[in-house]
Amino acid sequence: GHSVNKGEWITRLMGEYKDGYPDLKKPGQAKWLSDDYVKFFRFAQSRIEQTGYGVLAFISNHGYLDNPTFHGMRRSLMKTFDDIFVLDLHGSVKKKEKAPDGSKDENVFDIQQGVSIGLFVKRKNGTDSKPAKIHHAEVWGPREIWETDAKGNRNLIGGKYRYLYDHDVRTTKWTRVKPRDPFQLFVPQNASVLAEYESGWSLADIFSPSGDPAPGMVTTHDEFAISWTAEESAEKIRRFLKTTSEEDARAIFRLCSQSQWDYARAKNELKDGAWKEKVTPVLYRPFDVRWTVYDPNVAVHRRVRVSRHMLAGENLGLGTTRSVEIGRGWEHVFCTRYLIQHHTVSIKEVNYLFPLYLYVDHGDAAEDLEEMAAREEARAYGIRRRANLSAGFVEEVAGRVKLAFVGDGTGDLKKTFGPEDVFDYLYAVLHSPAYRARYAPFLRMDFPRVPVTSDRKLFAALVGLGRRLRGLHLLETAAEGGASFPVAGDNTVAAVRYTEALGRVHINDAQYFEGVSPAVWNFHVGGYQVCEKWLKDRRRRALDYDEITRYLQIVAALGATLALTSQIDTVIAAHGGWPLG
Repeated sequence: GHSVNKGEWITRLMGEYKDGYPDLKKPGQAKWLSDDYVKFFRFAQSRIEQTGYGVLAFISNHGYLDNPTFHGMRRSLMKTFDDIFVLDLHGSVKKKEKAPDGSKDENVFDIQQGVSIGLFVKRKNGTDSKPAKIHHAEVWGPREIWETDAKGNRNLIGGKYRYLYDHDVRTTKWTRVKPRDPFQLFVPQNASVLAEYESGWSLADIFSPSGDPAPGMVTTHDEFAISWTAEESAEKIRRFLKTTSEEDARAIFRLCSQSQWDYARAKNELKDGAWKEKVTPVLYRPFDVRWTVYDPNVAVHRRVRVSRHMLAGENLGLGTTRSVEIGRGWEHVFCTRYLIQHHTVSIKEVNYLFPLYLYVDHGDAAEDLEEMAAREEARAYGIRRRANLSAGFVEEVAGRVKLAFVGDGTGDLKKTFGPEDVFDYLYAVLHSPAYRARYAPFLRMDFPRVPVTSDRKLFAALVGLGRRLRGLHLLETAAEGGASFPVAGDNTVAAVRYTEALGRVHINDAQYFEGVSPAVWNFHVGGYQVCEKWLKDRRRRALDYDEITRYLQIVAALGATLALTSQIDTVIAAHGGWPLG
């Protein structure tokens, strides 16, 4: 994604892979289109277009087959060629791929990226009026399987190498794929389940009053902008203001090297002391609340349009991602009372924040007439905030469950429902293991889509379970747990190690947390192994009493989460199962 090959000619050619897709005009969204293997595709495609016919045959990264970023590339390839054959050899370490039966899946090379073989055919008498026919096949499992015969000879009898040796284009069993908008995937999709999934509401459409989804903030220099405590945040600014030169400041902090931040400007604008009123908590990682100074000279990209609503008053926010590289499965959602950072709920992908309420008397001018009218109406009735829920979505929920909507808080779920009921319903569905498994191929494509049930009792039950889940994740609801921290010491996190047989999480040679089950230890949010990550981020720090207590709360909350997510599936099954709609 950080290719140095940025010549004018290839850059112009690559532009075709972005035409018609406004999201790909944003550098952050189109980053992986800059990968050199994609540029080799575009170069070869261009040569064949000039010649008028030919075959492009590449062994390459397999990401272009189904990564959402490559939808323009796939559309362009289908336009140029008559037939496209793709043999997906999988083996992605980054995606943590496993064979469909759960067994190990190995790469054909000693690399981390999954691999595919692509054959792109443009015939001399082909037609440009129809998109290419897509032929797909895949091979999973070990790289090679050997057998020793009676004479002691080792023979290659299976695995990916054996398959490749024995097959060619004619003998491969291909599956015809008919790519669909908007992503034009080169992999098979279950059409009936896809239609079912697409009938649900995208989170981006549900929370549309706040405008286009906004990512979490990017400070550009977390070492300076993110702190363990409010006092540490303030002390960093005081130390920065005492520096006499940029070199002096960079000797103390690892500061932003981008043009968006300037030492002289930062020092001049921070010296008035207004920053002292901007020290605020931020959900940095799951269950990990830290502190920042909400000022552009500290946290450079603050995403003000959305984040201001999390600061204006009490609020709830849903953090998630637009697309993911699924290995373990979709697990990319968390709730917050605070701002989030670019990677709060996901180790790799861009994180987006959806606030539940918009504060109408705070922040910038309205962006359009509809927004302006909504604000004026709210002010006229003395309303300080309004729900960030689209009218169409609220109307559909109300019509399906036969309840009236109240604009703030919760309803009684007998005659009324409120914004927080909606939030909790969404939160429950997004945590259903059956939902995540059923829609796994589609959850990696875009913002999650959530079905709306017509069963009022199921709706109320999921609201209740989602509320308990939310309380656990905000650490606002206590959970019973048997974990303890039994050995006294200096509490320094030297090295984190888990002993499964004893249920112990060691932080140094003498001290450990006890009573941590394997399921809790292995609990993940967006690629983060929560119990391990929280402690590893505190390596070389001595845990204080509050941090020890917090860790015990996290362990208990995760144990309760596992029970609740199982209960969510049980409740759904008792009310007819999937699909919910």
